[in-house]
Amino acid sequence: MSLMTLRSVERGGMGVTIGAYVAALHVLGLDGDLDAVAQADPLGRDLQDAALPNAPHKKRAAK
Repeated sequence: MSLMTLRSVERGGMGVTIGAYVAALHVLGLDGDLDAVAQADPLGRDLQDAALPNAPHKKRAAK
C-alpha cells in the first residue's frame, strides 16, 4: 500500500478502495470486526430515508 493511500485511509477518504480499508483493519487485528459493518442498521436506514427528497415516509420492509 502506498503512503498516499494509507493517509487517505486514515482521513476516511471517499476514493479509497474497500480493499485498502480491509488491509488496514487486518494489520491492526480488527478484520474480525468487518462483520459488524455488514449488519443491518435499522436506525441508519430510517435516517437515510428521511433525508431523501420526496421520500415516502414509510418504513422499508425488513430484508
